[in-house]
Amino acid sequence: MGNVYRPYEPDQMMLLPQSLREWLPTDHLVWFVSETVDQLDLSAFHSGYRDGGTGELAYHPAMMLKLPVYSCCVGIFSSRAMSRGVQENVALRALAAGNAPGHRTICRFRERHLKDFENVFVQIVQIAREAGLVRMGTIAVDGTKIRADASKRKAMSYDRMQKEEARLREELKAIAAKAEAEDASDDERFGPDFRGDELPEELRRRESRLKTIVAAKERLEARKREEAAQRERDAQEARRAQEKQNDDRDGKGQGGADGDDQAAIAAAAAKPKPKDQENFTDPDSRIMKDGTGAFQQCYNGQVAVDSESQIVVSAWTSQSASDAKALVRSVEEATANTGVAPREVLADAGFASEANFLAMEQGGVRAYVSLRREGKPAKGAAPKAEASKRTRRRLTTQSGRKNYARRKHLVEPAIGWLKKVVGFRQFSLRGAAKVAGEFKLACMALNIRRLHPRMEWTLATA
Repeated sequence: MGNVYRPYEPDQMMLLPQSLREWLPTDHLVWFVSETVDQLDLSAFHSGYRDGGTGELAYHPAMMLKLPVYSCCVGIFSSRAMSRGVQENVALRALAAGNAPGHRTICRFRERHLKDFENVFVQIVQIAREAGLVRMGTIAVDGTKIRADASKRKAMSYDRMQKEEARLREELKAIAAKAEAEDASDDERFGPDFRGDELPEELRRRESRLKTIVAAKERLEARKREEAAQRERDAQEARRAQEKQNDDRDGKGQGGADGDDQAAIAAAAAKPKPKDQENFTDPDSRIMKDGTGAFQQCYNGQVAVDSESQIVVSAWTSQSASDAKALVRSVEEATANTGVAPREVLADAGFASEANFLAMEQGGVRAYVSLRREGKPAKGAAPKAEASKRTRRRLTTQSGRKNYARRKHLVEPAIGWLKKVVGFRQFSLRGAAKVAGEFKLACMALNIRRLHPRMEWTLATA
């Protein structure tokens, strides 16, 4: 007697059309994404489309938003992979509902609405808060280095730029002199009507490289001037805050360099150092040490996580490898996104500074921030760093140590989920503005992954 199997006839046509909803379970992530996006205010995505007239019709913005959101949730970040998935992936086919946008259409939509992803991110956070999953009692803040879409081999130091610029200029002079001599020889041989003014290929190539290096050098010099000016503004704010805190009883300012010396110091700080680098592919990216200990072209992704359910309540990107200036902005963004200021903030030693501690106290937020790196002794606070001293005393208490110990299992797992579960390890876009929107999209996908098993949604939700 032969084996008995279920019917298997690949060439059999379907007699009745099937619904794609029957192909996936009702609790599948794709339905949660679809229903969540349907509840959002997408007016910003609808603006810019024509109300009538002739021509090809645009794809619906809700469908175009669902595709990248769900794709990021499952680790698909390429617009080509999304377009291919609409044809091959059941979940993406269900979201597209018979539409088949090309990868260029998906890419243009994503880049066009990168700023609007910030608003969608905030709406997701507010949904989590309304559901009671975000309490804003305690938040934990941390930064993570994420590779840019650029190679460190496409970067050049300021010292080498100067040498290459000088070398290329000398070579261009030599090539130009040689071309001029050849032109004179051709005129003598063939007459003045002979066209010999075509730019030599070697000259064109060197001119193009020279322009690239000069442009990168000018960007680097401008960046160092802006960084020096920002440092001076920060120092002035810190001095004013310190004077206000200490009330400056004797009325004497701190001793320092005279006007000429200060101008010389400022001028030196504004000039790039020989080892300062600029990248030709993504000039906004910076050389940073990643989690593996290697130096790569990166951005510093900053996240703030609520302690209740580890929902990311603030997400933004920095071009600085240091986290020192990120604490205040992360707390402010978390407050703006949720409408509630946290009572406590937890952060590692990378965020420790007197200015940060003063800002937290002025905002009524208790800071549990370590003043030392793990495995290293704590540095003594400056004589007038009263806020740092108070933070240190807070951490020496039993409750303070217990509170700070929560940081590691609150924010670091969220970063691990972002890189491991969501699969977001490298940006696919270039430029600080585009990278910021892409990071919001990735953190939004992380929040949706976290919300999915915690919230009961039905397809009938209005």
